[in-house]
Amino acid sequence: MRLSAEQESRIQANIRAIQKLNNSSLSDAEIRQNLSAIIQSPIDETNTIRLPLFVDSGVNIHFGKHDFINVGVTLVDLGGIYFGDQVLVAPQARILTVNHPFLDPQIRQAGDLELHAVHLKDNCWIGAGATILPGVTVGTNAIVAAGAVVSHDVPDNAVVAGLPAKVIKYV
Repeated sequence: MRLSAEQESRIQANIRAIQKLNNSSLSDAEIRQNLSAIIQSPIDETNTIRLPLFVDSGVNIHFGKHDFINVGVTLVDLGGIYFGDQVLVAPQARILTVNHPFLDPQIRQAGDLELHAVHLKDNCWIGAGATILPGVTVGTNAIVAAGAVVSHDVPDNAVVAGLPAKVIKYV
C-alpha cells in the first residue's frame, strides 16, 4: 500500500498540529480537546495524555476510558491503534502499525507500506521505552517490561520482557 496524496497531506497537517500542541501550555481538558480535533474523535474526559506526544495520521487512534499516556510516547497509527480501558503507556514507549516489505528491496524502495493494527486490551501496561510492533495484541492485564520489543501477541495476564519480548511470568 502506498499513501495517497490526501493521506500524506493529513499526516503533514497533523505533524504541524502536534508540534503546536506539544509547544503549548494547556490543561488536561484542553489537551484532550485539541487532540480530539487532530484524531477526529472525542477523547473521554477520564483519559490523561501527557505532552509531548508524537503521532502521524492521528485519525486511526481509538482511545478507551481511563487511559494514561505518559510523556514522549510515539503512536504511528496508519494501521490503527485500539486502546482498551485503563491502559497505561509509560514514557518514551513506541506503538507502531506500519512496516515496509523488507524482503524485496525494490518494493521497499518504492515506498510500499504494510499496515497492521495494534490492540492494547483493558488494564495492560506498556513500560518505559517499550516498542510494540505492527499487528500485536497486548492482552488484558498484561505487562510489557521497560525496553521490551514486542513482535508477537502477549497473552492475557502475562508479563513479557526482552528483545524480542518473551513471557517471563503470569500475574
